[in-house]
Amino acid sequence: MIKNKFQDLAAIDLYSNRGSVKWLIFLFSLIISIGSIYYTNTLVEELKERERKQIDLYASALEYAASNMDDNLNFINQEIIMQNNNIPAIIADIEGNPTGESRNIKFKPNSTEEEKLETLEREIKLMQAEYDPIQMTEDLLIFYRNSELLTRLKYYPYVQLSVILVFGILAYAVFNQSKIAEQNRVWAGLTKETAHQLGTPIASLMAWIDYLKNSPVWEENQEVISEMDKDVVKLRMVTERFSSIGSKPSIQDENVYQVIDEAITYLRPRISSKVDIQLNKYAEDIEAKINRSLFEWVIENICKNAVDAMKGQGSISIDIVKESERYVFVDITDTGRGMEKKMYKKVFHPGFTTRQRGWGLGLTLAKRIIEGYHSGKIFVKSSEVGKGTTFRIVLNGVNEQAYEARSEGFLG
Repeated sequence: MIKNKFQDLAAIDLYSNRGSVKWLIFLFSLIISIGSIYYTNTLVEELKERERKQIDLYASALEYAASNMDDNLNFINQEIIMQNNNIPAIIADIEGNPTGESRNIKFKPNSTEEEKLETLEREIKLMQAEYDPIQMTEDLLIFYRNSELLTRLKYYPYVQLSVILVFGILAYAVFNQSKIAEQNRVWAGLTKETAHQLGTPIASLMAWIDYLKNSPVWEENQEVISEMDKDVVKLRMVTERFSSIGSKPSIQDENVYQVIDEAITYLRPRISSKVDIQLNKYAEDIEAKINRSLFEWVIENICKNAVDAMKGQGSISIDIVKESERYVFVDITDTGRGMEKKMYKKVFHPGFTTRQRGWGLGLTLAKRIIEGYHSGKIFVKSSEVGKGTTFRIVLNGVNEQAYEARSEGFLG
């Protein structure tokens, strides 16, 4: 049992510090990459030196063959001169003009002598850029460059790392997609099961409230029973929300002002009386494509989060702006403690909370509803420590299709 607790704590710590873990993995990969490139470059330098010595030997052999006629000439020709099958080399005069003799130079098929000479001159320029020529005699020089094997080896680590990088990106994308799909299935199953489990007690509560309404206690407890009835209706709405999350919700054209007004009307008597919630009056006719039940849930979660940030005392202002025919903005501003910029994205992570008893799922749920089901955006627009925070929700306007049709016509 203790072991399981330690494992759970390790998993939570790893998840909460996943940003640092990613940087550690990146740093470790960078060290491996640098080490691989350094080791390969060391091998390349050693091979360069070996090829340099081979060219020196090749030049000495040619010089000896040109100035001596003895029994060793055949051995020198076969074992030294003709064994150079990979290092490109060209013999030229002291001015750098090719004499016509070369090794391992590729010519075009059926090249004329003039074309071969042009190829040699072009190759000499490339060779001069790599290495200084070796003086064979007073009148002759040998130009050379790296063999194809050495050239390929020089670029091999970069090709290798590129292949590993591409494979890693593809593997990460596939793994991440499968993980998201698995999370979605778990999420959908959990929400459907929650909705199913809530159904029975809610039905029982509804029956009891009906019984109370028709009993003698109704006259003395009308206000209490009415509030109980509202809460049961709210529970039914929560059940519908969970059921909607577990399946594809219906997105319709809705009056954004009315939906938000209903949400805060229900919320006002259930939060601190020292919190003032204001909804701008100049946006009563703005509509957007939303699911009423789920969008109300988003507004409630953000407002409750704001109340916690203000410690039950302050104000919340909600502004609805029709940015264009394509988008509708909903800005929710509180006078809470605010946050630093580095926290803007973290507040939407599952489990992130500043409360001792919080689950850290309110804003995560809001992000999932807006971006997953409404194809919109939710983010921290601005925040200042000690002054407050503004969350912005971007919704699709009811005339989005008309906007896109005009845009396509204009572009076409």
